[in-house]
Amino acid sequence: MKAPRPDPGGAGNARDAVVTGLGFCLPGGAEPVFTAAQVWDIASHGRTVLVRNGIHFGSVDLSAGQFEERLPDIPEFFSRHYTNAHRYGLVSLVEACADAELDVHAGDLREAAVLVGRGSVDANVDSYLKLLGLDAASMSAFDALEIFVAAEQSVSPSDVAVVQGALTRTVGPCFTVSCGCSSAAVQIGNARRLIAAGEIDIAVVTGVDVSSLDLIRKGRRLLRGALHACDAMDAAGMPDLLPSLSSLMRPYDRRADCVNYGEGSATVVLESREHAQRRGAHLYGHVLATALTRDGLANPLATDDTGTQLARAVRACLGDRWRIEQVPYINGASDGGAAVTALEANTVRELYGPDSTVLISSQEGCFGHHGAAAGCLGLALTCMMMEFGEVCPTTNCEQPADGLPFDPIPGTRTRPLDFDYALSFNYQIGGVKHAMLLGGPDTI
Repeated sequence: MKAPRPDPGGAGNARDAVVTGLGFCLPGGAEPVFTAAQVWDIASHGRTVLVRNGIHFGSVDLSAGQFEERLPDIPEFFSRHYTNAHRYGLVSLVEACADAELDVHAGDLREAAVLVGRGSVDANVDSYLKLLGLDAASMSAFDALEIFVAAEQSVSPSDVAVVQGALTRTVGPCFTVSCGCSSAAVQIGNARRLIAAGEIDIAVVTGVDVSSLDLIRKGRRLLRGALHACDAMDAAGMPDLLPSLSSLMRPYDRRADCVNYGEGSATVVLESREHAQRRGAHLYGHVLATALTRDGLANPLATDDTGTQLARAVRACLGDRWRIEQVPYINGASDGGAAVTALEANTVRELYGPDSTVLISSQEGCFGHHGAAAGCLGLALTCMMMEFGEVCPTTNCEQPADGLPFDPIPGTRTRPLDFDYALSFNYQIGGVKHAMLLGGPDTI
């Protein structure tokens, strides 16, 4: 690996949004992974940490000791009611702050924006059901208070923002965006705009989701029933094959037939360049531009695989300042689904032409498709790739699908690439198509 580039002195605009901290609470196989170095070790070798238990799944398995080691001072009256979404989001936040050399307890985030992306409400279901099933008249005052605290912390998608805001004691913007797998990416764009406008100097952006294995298994049983129904029906338009949930996800591979789910959290610290340089922070890279669109379809579960709107988002990012030829790498968001791969392929054809040499890789197969965390993880990995001058392979891609207009970097080795600009994609089913233009640590 190439040595990290030096920080760029005093160049650039004071209100540029620079990346100074990365933290995680993601599946790691036997143990969760927390640091940039641990995540890079998995992604750069194209390793999957998905565990098969009937279905392949990325489970964090954060122990009570691992949580308490990182967050020892949270009052137990609140912490005993935390869901896994709370725990994962808090751990990735303190890891990112440690990486950025920011002291939460010393008030370094007192005026920061604390922004959270949430796509799933799996972690909230039990809290809702418990509250709905209560007989308040038969409860003691203390039990009622316990249930109230648990419900207030965890019955809405703003759950993680509430506890992160309390930890940081922030008086700055603190809110949640929920738009599926694009949620954290949209919050990164919000952070960039707040910094550019001078409203804040620092933002902590977290994407976190928890997937319920019970719900996934029930979905699998429904899928089996659908398969039997398809076999029994002679109706035009029924699919020949519905995707498997028991095989391994393989983005861009000719054998791709499924999505494997996961859970976890990723946090990035963004600062104004002026603020980061004043305190001597290490720069991973820059968020140069973000843009989001929607396909404009009436079907709430449909995606236009022509890529028209995603290409429009990319052009909005580039504007008049950059050219598509300056972007040799895209961090894709393919989860192994045919529709997403078609969307990315057609976007590349529209932007680069039919014979492009652009590199696209996806690391969804490392940790599983984990929803909102994808936006922060994609930013983090892409910044590390630019810093090290190597692009990660597409995890589990061994036999690239025919007709791809890009190189998906199959195998288990990084590809050397000295580049200063990259794109990162995220999508929501039936909704937001998000593009992010990133610059390396020495771009201005």
